[in-house]
Amino acid sequence: MEEQFILRVPPSIAERIERLLNENSSSSEDKSLDLSFSEDGRSGTFVIGNDHFPASLLDLPCVLESYKTYDDSVLIKTADIGQMIMVREEGDTAPDVVEYRHGLTPPMRDARKRRFRREPDLNPELVRRVEKDLLNIMAGGTAENVDVEVAEQEEDGDEHARNASKKSAPAPIPKPNVPEAGANAGEPDRSESDESDDSM
Repeated sequence: MEEQFILRVPPSIAERIERLLNENSSSSEDKSLDLSFSEDGRSGTFVIGNDHFPASLLDLPCVLESYKTYDDSVLIKTADIGQMIMVREEGDTAPDVVEYRHGLTPPMRDARKRRFRREPDLNPELVRRVEKDLLNIMAGGTAENVDVEVAEQEEDGDEHARNASKKSAPAPIPKPNVPEAGANAGEPDRSESDESDDSM
């Protein structure tokens, strides 16, 4: 699989990049593209021609898949994309978070707030205690500081259970009257199934 990222630039820079890619590089005003990052790996500089623009590496709210095709009918997955490089104009402020709150398409606008479940507010001490108890149980020990509650069954439920067990068993079904075997003068009874066996 390839390594890919999204490069999001302002419209004026997008026109210059498109012109640079479509025209011959020797005839274009912008002869070079460059991207460099500082030590933190999140902020950097995007250079096109002689102009420098600030850039930031942001995490996308969800992983995107990219595909390519050789015959316009079969798509081949080439990468999972989870980050975006956002190039800003000189005066624009840098984002103060590393996770971008929007997706790439209009339905994913403000996706972190609207589409994803919020993280639960958990007490870190409670989480540590539960984790310690789970590790003790997995190691064959017992949990500490456990409150045990014994739930008693209500009286109505007890009476219902007793009444259900006191139900009498169903009476056996009487057998129909069958004539004795000696009534046919010693010939065994033939059933329809016996006749069907002969025809096989």
